[in-house]
Amino acid sequence: MRKAEWKAVTLGDIMATKSGSVDPSKFTEEVFDLYSIPAFDRGEPEIVAGSEIGSAKQVVEPGDVLLSKIVPHIRRSWVVGKERGRRIIASGEWIVFRNERASPDYLRQVLVGDPFHTQFMNTVAGVGGSLLRARPAHVARIVIPLPPLAEQRQIAEVLDRAEELRAKRRAALAQFDSLTQSLFLDIFGDPATNPKRWPVRRLGDLIVDGPQNGLYKPSSDYGSGTPILRIDAFYDGAVTDISTLKRVRLSAAEKSGFRLTENDVVINRVNSLEYLGKCALIPKLPEATVFESNMMRMRFDSKTTHPRFIVQFLQSGFAKSQIQMRAKHAVNQASINQQDVSGFRTTVPPISLQREFARRVTAVEALKTAQRASLAELDALFATLQHRAFRGEL
Repeated sequence: MRKAEWKAVTLGDIMATKSGSVDPSKFTEEVFDLYSIPAFDRGEPEIVAGSEIGSAKQVVEPGDVLLSKIVPHIRRSWVVGKERGRRIIASGEWIVFRNERASPDYLRQVLVGDPFHTQFMNTVAGVGGSLLRARPAHVARIVIPLPPLAEQRQIAEVLDRAEELRAKRRAALAQFDSLTQSLFLDIFGDPATNPKRWPVRRLGDLIVDGPQNGLYKPSSDYGSGTPILRIDAFYDGAVTDISTLKRVRLSAAEKSGFRLTENDVVINRVNSLEYLGKCALIPKLPEATVFESNMMRMRFDSKTTHPRFIVQFLQSGFAKSQIQMRAKHAVNQASINQQDVSGFRTTVPPISLQREFARRVTAVEALKTAQRASLAELDALFATLQHRAFRGEL
């Protein structure tokens, strides 16, 4: 590639400043294609009637590139697809880019790449977790490389192919996650219908310590000290990578009072409704680690309850329905409190059966760990490929 022909542009030069807006509630019978954050996570836009949309939305066009400004550590960028006979709208959480000089697929790769993401995180403001958001005026100042269109398309094609390999590995991990849930239903039955007639108890009756809210520390205390668990460090019931945890300066009392131990269960208490109640089983940790304020910690009576069972129960449809029923709503987020969690109803199978389930899940988790390690290698290779691509070295 001829790097000498590349130009540098600020993102403000290619932002769609005249997208316009529409209030779908005024068009109750009309059906829209809605590009929302939950829709992105599901992989396709929502098809929804105006009567079901409660606020004004941005008008977007096929080929527009969307960048999420909320929960910015999660890299969300989306190319608006073809028109399907409906007006296309997007929620206000997206920054919209539109310019004939930028290939949409190339621009999306730039916006999810490491070089851009490092700068993007410097535009963020907020108090933490789901309340963090990027500031568009600051994002507009970020400079990106813009090769000729033909080279943009070539770069996007190479990176898209590499991304497909990573997607296949992630799909394999998702199959293991489905296997764990299938094991749960096979051994215990659906807790919503309780076909095996297990005793039903309040979760609070099984907890011997907690639920305890986590530790809040101002951003000025971060940088060195004790690792602190955040919600981005666990996925589908497991802590995935403790090596990337941020560190925070603590007093001796804080370190003691909020320290995590093996077999603790943590649950997210503040998030968007879809992700509220995200939970994890704490593994054996290599050093003292605490947990942040937007989660709760629980410890259970080992004579009656295995924490692995609890974590899988909290991911069941029955538990999620209880979470959603009890959630308190605010702008762009929902929350549950200690009383809510203690009041969850759960089946309580014999402890011997819970331990057998835990034994089987441990075997599945070992396979998942190997898959995650392989995915991490692919991610590292992909990052290297990105850096070379955006330096014109492909």
